[in-house]
Amino acid sequence: MLEASRAQILERLRNADLVLDVGGGANPLARADWVIDLMAYGDRGLYGDVDRDPSDERFSAATWVQRDICDRQRWPFEDRQFDFVVCSHTLEDVRDPIWVCSELTRVARAGYVEVPSRLEEQSFGFQGPWAGWGHHRWLIDLEGDELTFVFKHHVLHNRPTDHFSAEFHAQLSAQQRVHQLWWQGGFRYRERVFMDAPSLDAYLADFVTANATNVAAKPVSGRGRLGARLRSRGGQ
Repeated sequence: MLEASRAQILERLRNADLVLDVGGGANPLARADWVIDLMAYGDRGLYGDVDRDPSDERFSAATWVQRDICDRQRWPFEDRQFDFVVCSHTLEDVRDPIWVCSELTRVARAGYVEVPSRLEEQSFGFQGPWAGWGHHRWLIDLEGDELTFVFKHHVLHNRPTDHFSAEFHAQLSAQQRVHQLWWQGGFRYRERVFMDAPSLDAYLADFVTANATNVAAKPVSGRGRLGARLRSRGGQ
């Protein structure tokens, strides 16, 4: 999670606010009262202690729910039980982000979502000889309050027209490498499915063409505004 976003979350929360961290088991937000993740409580902090000082953890073994968040079973929380939910760098990993989004908007009144931008995910070579992160399943667009998920097709690894260079990736700011969605009341989400190869080819290549130059001067766009009353509508 971006440091600035973490700071903003902590600043806006009241002590009495009930907070859920979804999918943050490897590096859980210490301020969270509850965590739901595939990882066990005893294995938390796999990726270091950026957020996690054990003495500051508000969650405990009793408020750590270990389960598959994509199992199409309602999470063990009531509607609008939480004042705020954090889901940072999880949706791109899981097999069913649509279900996870539906549960995020069910169990919480507001929240913060952070995912890799396509500038990051369509960049080649920064992790290995492929585009983006090898374990990510989705390309994600953010327009206003709507997240759109597109299956990360393997063709983009092999076609130079479909990805940016490692040098391009190196010039991206931390903010350009992610999408940030601050939401209240709900947000929209959907999967976009391409039924023919030409449409998919254009989706991949046109984005690279449009963003290949002067990216350092481009503002980060498509963010929801914290505190704005956004529409709550699920995708199919």
